Amino acid sequence: MVENKSIANVLMLKKLLIFTLIMFVFGFALVPFYEKFCEVTGINNLLRPDIQAKEIQVDESRWIMVEFDANTRGLPWQFKPLQTNARIHPGEPVSVMYEITNNSDREINGQAIPSYSPRFLDKYLKKFECFCFTKQTLKPNETRQMPVQFVIEPELPADIQTVTISYTFFELAAGVSAVNK
Repeated sequence: MVENKSIANVLMLKKLLIFTLIMFVFGFALVPFYEKFCEVTGINNLLRPDIQAKEIQVDESRWIMVEFDANTRGLPWQFKPLQTNARIHPGEPVSVMYEITNNSDREINGQAIPSYSPRFLDKYLKKFECFCFTKQTLKPNETRQMPVQFVIEPELPADIQTVTISYTFFELAAGVSAVNK
């Protein structure tokens, strides 16, 4: 009887080890599956390194006013765009600098979350570079300038003449990695 339990335990241990190994491999396989799923469905397509600015036709027949906004929530940081707005043609590549200062005496991790007005702007906004893609760590009293490079596609409805791109920085707990892409 003890021998049967011992054999059953060894068999169960083997099954659990195989299951653990399969789940470990599955965890690594999820990343390419997720990226492919997002590519196929168009989800999470704010960063499109495959689109080059030169591939998008500039619509010189109209202008869009782009307003830039910056906020912090619960952080002793000063955060602002170095220019508050830009007048652009749809399809024209834009580069804007933001400045951030840690006014505290401790190192702090933060993550910027973008928001847009009108709400559907994300369908037409393609970012090439943005500080919002990664966690930002600022040392005490450190000041940093960070770029945002993007294009607003000419397919943006013609009745939209002003858009707002806003970023809000939130503090990340130590050891938390950035999740925004």
